[in-house]
Amino acid sequence: MGTYKLQIATGTDLSAGTCDNVSIILVGVQGESDKHQLPRHWSNFQAGAVTDFEIIVQQDLGELLLVRLSTERYKTFNIDSWYCRYVNVTSPTGHLYQFPVYMWIPSSTSLDIPEGKGQILTESINPLLHEQRKAELLKKREVYRWRTYGEGVPQCIDVTDAKDLPPNEQFSFKRQKSFQDAPETISHEMMADGGFLTCTDSWTDLEDIKLVAFIRRTNNSEFVAKMWKEDSFFGYQYLNGHNPTVIKKCFQTPGNFPVDDRMVAHSLGTSTSLQNEMESGNIFLADYKILDGLPANKSINGKQQYLAAPLCLLWKNPQDQLVPIAIQLSQSPGDNSPIFLPSDGLYDWILAKVWVRNSETLVHEVVSHLLRAHLFAEVFSIATNRQLPMSHPVYKLVIPHLRYTVELNTIARIKLFCPGAFFDQATSLDSIGIGICLKKAMEEATYSSLCLPDDIQARGLETVPNYLYRDDGMKVWAAIESFVSSVVNHYYTSDEMVSGDPELQAWVAEIFTKGFLESRSSGIPSSFETKTSLIKYLTMVIFRCSAQHAAIGNSQFDFYSWIPNGPTTMKNPPPTAKGITTTEIILATLPDVNTSALAISNAWTLSLEPEDRRRLGNYPDVRFTEEEIQKSTKAFQDKLSEISKYIQKRNESLPLPYPYLDPSQIENGVSI
Repeated sequence: MGTYKLQIATGTDLSAGTCDNVSIILVGVQGESDKHQLPRHWSNFQAGAVTDFEIIVQQDLGELLLVRLSTERYKTFNIDSWYCRYVNVTSPTGHLYQFPVYMWIPSSTSLDIPEGKGQILTESINPLLHEQRKAELLKKREVYRWRTYGEGVPQCIDVTDAKDLPPNEQFSFKRQKSFQDAPETISHEMMADGGFLTCTDSWTDLEDIKLVAFIRRTNNSEFVAKMWKEDSFFGYQYLNGHNPTVIKKCFQTPGNFPVDDRMVAHSLGTSTSLQNEMESGNIFLADYKILDGLPANKSINGKQQYLAAPLCLLWKNPQDQLVPIAIQLSQSPGDNSPIFLPSDGLYDWILAKVWVRNSETLVHEVVSHLLRAHLFAEVFSIATNRQLPMSHPVYKLVIPHLRYTVELNTIARIKLFCPGAFFDQATSLDSIGIGICLKKAMEEATYSSLCLPDDIQARGLETVPNYLYRDDGMKVWAAIESFVSSVVNHYYTSDEMVSGDPELQAWVAEIFTKGFLESRSSGIPSSFETKTSLIKYLTMVIFRCSAQHAAIGNSQFDFYSWIPNGPTTMKNPPPTAKGITTTEIILATLPDVNTSALAISNAWTLSLEPEDRRRLGNYPDVRFTEEEIQKSTKAFQDKLSEISKYIQKRNESLPLPYPYLDPSQIENGVSI
């Protein structure tokens, strides 16, 4: 007989508490206790409660393996789920056992929680824990089911309404409220200040766009509105704008982009040539061929919309500025597809750049943002829940970076990408075009493009100056990689342990199958043979869900709110000749007033800092109970703090700060 002391913590969200009866069974290597119903009191399991209990157990349980929590409906009270944070148990000998939960326990159900030390499935694992892992995964696979989202694109969760998601994927009350309030507030402002959301007219003056663009503003968005016409700023955005992953070094102009020395002499001067500048590594290319042949939105405000698939050549000039020197608005050169140059008429050149910005906006939203952040993160999340039990160290490592992703994506499929939703209402790439674009992007996806160091090298951008995305991103990547290495090396003492871990191998195989559609040519791993390969992959997953999403997500309003710099659609076809563009033609080509207002509202909502946010490296859910891993976590947090201080200090001297990869501004996961 002995007395066990329990400490049970309830979640802090307003809806986390319960009125249900809560019971517990302790399970050890020498047996299990009777079922103990814990004393009822109104405050024992209210939101935020941390309550101590004592129970007397008749037999010696030995080393504790798991606790079994169960709830039963109290009288006729409403069905009432309970969010338990953790259970700590002190044995009669004074040994502390920690059981991290951090899950919802539905009313009238039970849940087995293993002791908190991370464990890999090996032959030496206790049979009880082996069975617990199998049962846990079988139960989760019943609710985390795959569904085909579209031909040739990553699969998603088999749910069409967020309310039907597993409880542990749903927003907290605080997050739900802020997520609903933000778009409603800005929509009200758009209507109150002139009824912009109902005006279907074209803009008649560029300055008038400020009426809607400046309803909400930031210092950076105001800077963009002032500088958008400048060639140096146009080029700057390829390095530090909302989509800094497009350009690559160009050593030979494409055959379908016949730029010659005569064309670029105005930009390069007479002391050099295009070939010399390419050989010197000073020429870069942005190619939007992925948009070629896609169907354009047939009707916004009853008007046909248009797409282009431009090629843009840029030059790093002696002042270390990246500037555009030639633009072709189609993939097919010819008399009807002139190459626009800075030496052309002012309005010709401005409109050519606006077309490139439209293409950049579409590729950013569909490829960089939707596919390579949101959809991939959802794949990581579903596979993690289906293939890794809660006691697996990789589960503990990645699950904080998958928080809220599945609900956010479920909402996005309804409000943004389905027929009649935002993309149909406000962009030249409608819901049909999105599906085709995603399929083409998947065919081009590579593992190297998902790993920051490899991507920078593949695009030849290791030494281009003023590339803050690269500089800040590499610091954050290195910090994540160091943390991941410490975790992997703690649990896996050899490469053989990695290759022999069946749960880990099932996890990466399912991601490869359901997310990357078994594309061998992509280089995406379908298995792990070494610790090194596992470390790189886990670093990629965490970086992509956190830092990469922040870089392309948090910047949206700053660069999109000035519509000429980020038009979501174009109402006239691309120009087929030079010397005919006027201010009136530019205004008639830009989105209508209501379309502009809708696009700006969406950008504001997607760039907001929502409630219930967790910064990169902030892990209030303490899933790792081992002291060594907790020390590694603290070292990771300290390194992120150093990076944050460095970025903030540097930004003080910049006319346009780059805060998007400041760790204090990065959320742990894709949740907005």
